[in-house]
Amino acid sequence: MKHSGTQRLETERLVLRRFVNEDALAMYKNWAADEEVTKYLTWHPHPNQEVSQKVVEDWVKAYDRKNYYQWAIVLKEKGEPIGSIAVVRMNEDVSMVQIGYCIGKTWWHNGITSEVLKAVINFLFDIVDVNRIEGRHDPQNPNSGKVMKKSGMKYEGTLRSSDRNNQGICDVCYYALLKSER
Repeated sequence: MKHSGTQRLETERLVLRRFVNEDALAMYKNWAADEEVTKYLTWHPHPNQEVSQKVVEDWVKAYDRKNYYQWAIVLKEKGEPIGSIAVVRMNEDVSMVQIGYCIGKTWWHNGITSEVLKAVINFLFDIVDVNRIEGRHDPQNPNSGKVMKKSGMKYEGTLRSSDRNNQGICDVCYYALLKSER
């Protein structure tokens, strides 16, 4: 893999950029404090803005690493982050990355997340030269799988009782796309 760090990406409606410390309030109010947004995630809703501030500060510090990929999803017309997308797991031996994402519920069902995921997939294949990109979701959250499918990923299977999220022990559906399948 040819690591280049988190780079600015742009789509028709969105800018994907590095977080800055000043994004903590937008993160807190737009998605991180919402129990509905975090219902099927592995991290709990933020109880206050200070938690969001600490998370953003940690992300900003991590940008020094060339193998760190974490983007703020910014709707051009809004000008502030409405969600995030990141490489949440990496296996250099097989050139594989796993993507995780979330956006505020105000922006659900508008094609934003699939637009973002497609841009990140293209970046990871074309610039970072990964071979496999995968994503996963709780089957109780089928809309996340629809995002992956719409972005070109293929369903590979469901692992039963193989993970834990805010709902407890859960099954996990896996989707993936290989560079050769594009």
